[in-house]
Amino acid sequence: MTSVEQRRLDRTKLLAARFRAARDRPYLATALYALSVVESRAVPTMAVDRLWRCYVSAEFVAAHEVSELAGVWVHEVSHLLRDHHGRADRLTTEVRSQHRRVNIAQDCEINDDLLADGLSLPGSVVHPGLFNLPTGRLFEEYLQQLPPTVELECRCGSGASGVPEDWELGAGGPGVRPTEAEALRRQTAESIRAHRRSRGNVPAGWERWAATVLEPVVDWRRVLAGAVREAVVWASGAIDYTYRRPGRRTAAMRGVVLPSLRRPLPRVAIVIDTSGSMGDDELSAALGEVQGVLRGVGVGTNRISVLACDADVHAVRRVSSADQVVLAGGGGTDMRVGIDTAMAQPDKPQIVVVLTDGYTPWPEAEPRARVVIGLLGGGTPPEPPPWAETIVITPGT
Repeated sequence: MTSVEQRRLDRTKLLAARFRAARDRPYLATALYALSVVESRAVPTMAVDRLWRCYVSAEFVAAHEVSELAGVWVHEVSHLLRDHHGRADRLTTEVRSQHRRVNIAQDCEINDDLLADGLSLPGSVVHPGLFNLPTGRLFEEYLQQLPPTVELECRCGSGASGVPEDWELGAGGPGVRPTEAEALRRQTAESIRAHRRSRGNVPAGWERWAATVLEPVVDWRRVLAGAVREAVVWASGAIDYTYRRPGRRTAAMRGVVLPSLRRPLPRVAIVIDTSGSMGDDELSAALGEVQGVLRGVGVGTNRISVLACDADVHAVRRVSSADQVVLAGGGGTDMRVGIDTAMAQPDKPQIVVVLTDGYTPWPEAEPRARVVIGLLGGGTPPEPPPWAETIVITPGT
């Protein structure tokens, strides 16, 4: 056999591997067969671009068994189904420039599910255990937790990292367009649900993914902003009369001074749970959102007080930015103390925003203020009180 023949792509073997992947995991079949094959001498293994084109090395196919190639097919289509390139586009420019590191984090998100599902993968497999990280997380979380220097080389293409590789064909030519890709994702998610109901053996990672596609997570920032704005409008509705500025009709009434109407801006207290179970990054993200909304509706920092509280209140101060907040504490949790302290201030707040993981007792009686609770940290905490507006906050999204 000549060297030229050795470099020829064994399409029969490659397509047999795809058939095996689709047969063993029929809920992925439609997505797998949507991939078009592009032979490339430049690609080191297999990779995908944004248009669902799968670039394949002939040497790589020749060197591995059908069972291993089937695992690679599933790996590559997973990047596209999970919209890794779209999610990578939403990273900061600085983080996106580290596209190899992004690709490693994405492989951690995928491969822990594939290994748990019993798939064979060739060579040294990237997975969270290599970095002593837990399984079942999204790549955005792994990206924050990876060691500063990672010596692994992952090149899964722009369909993963979002950054085109030099072997890719570019935007022209055939391929799956964004609208078609969304339809494929939804169809695959529905197939996963149907397979789960009929056979009951879908890996947990794919079940979680299908749930996010069929039941999209609500944007917590938008919901939190709406709740805070509504509370401000409610508190600002306390219109009263004042003689500090005479009414417009005073000039027409000789010897009589008429009062004018005033619509005061509310005072806001932000009670922050600083117990040991709360992370600074989550708190900063949520606090920044709250303060951004308050600025947007005209509530200045001179009308906002921030209380750091675990089982006791450690700091009460007015702040002009989130990074000025002292997150003291770290012990037990009792948000009743924080709310009571807020309501005992000389300038009583009309709005109290509580940022907590929810593992806390609550006041038995409703405070004489509008209360908005931002729940962080996941888990299943006790039910918040019915008199509060509650929003689940997931800063990673």
